[in-house]
Amino acid sequence: MTQPPATSRAPSTPAPPRMEELAPGVHAYIQPDGGWCLNNAGVLIGDDAVAVVDTAATERRARALRAAIASRTPLEVRTIVTTHHHGDHHFGNAVVAPHATVVSHEVTRTEMARRGLAMREVWPATQWGDVRLTLPTLTFRERATLHVGGLTAELIHVGPAHTTSDIVVWLPGQRVLFAGDVLLPGCTPFVLMGSLSGTLEAITRLRALDPAVVVGGHGPVAGPEVLDATQEYLEWVRDTARAGLAAGLSPLQAARDTDLGPYAALRDPERLVANLHRAYAEESALPPDTEIRSAPVFAEMAQFNGGRPVACHA
Repeated sequence: MTQPPATSRAPSTPAPPRMEELAPGVHAYIQPDGGWCLNNAGVLIGDDAVAVVDTAATERRARALRAAIASRTPLEVRTIVTTHHHGDHHFGNAVVAPHATVVSHEVTRTEMARRGLAMREVWPATQWGDVRLTLPTLTFRERATLHVGGLTAELIHVGPAHTTSDIVVWLPGQRVLFAGDVLLPGCTPFVLMGSLSGTLEAITRLRALDPAVVVGGHGPVAGPEVLDATQEYLEWVRDTARAGLAAGLSPLQAARDTDLGPYAALRDPERLVANLHRAYAEESALPPDTEIRSAPVFAEMAQFNGGRPVACHA
């Protein structure tokens, strides 16, 4: 069945951000409605310090995050964990906590330095404000452990998945998982700059942790059901890519000819086009680190949306 052009279905004015307490000292900072650049953060409040998992895309939103933290504790943010290199998760680092130690995977730091503030060029009309590139000063390769007062957080490299170097933050004592953009509850997954097969492998690893609460990089707080939902979507994308390749269709043509079915309700359905580009590359046995230029793919996502640009409401 041919799918009619999708829309991003973004409200003109997203609901205000909110802080949700998940366990004593463990908070999720949620920015509705979870679309492009409306990301979530984690806030860990210990006895003597605060750690933040990701920040925000714009100066205004980073200041709102800082104010939300200050409303819960007078303690200083000493540590920021950056889950991956996309700017909506780190542009606000210097605003939220200018003197904090920023921690990331070693490849994330490299990618942050290479890409700089380039995300601003994708959405030039966004009011970015005074955002600055704040590179991590502490990096790791596979695992690290962060202690925030009585809270213990395990930083685990699970990439390539959403990008080449994703990490998640796992609190085993509370069974809370901050998954970055590896998991996006209520939103369409996005693996253009990472790996579809790698994300499926990451899901297997995350399922073994047995989380009770999952905070994705975008979207509402969820439970472990988001693992199955993400796996099912990506397996569907892979099957769609195989059928499209067999029929000689481009990723955009395959996306247009595909009935989104249960996935039509996910936020930002145009990401199907991007995900098919990555799936095509993997099904064609291209090297796993093959870089797919994002600008032409974003143009195709706009075509999928009936010519409407991919919308950012940050």
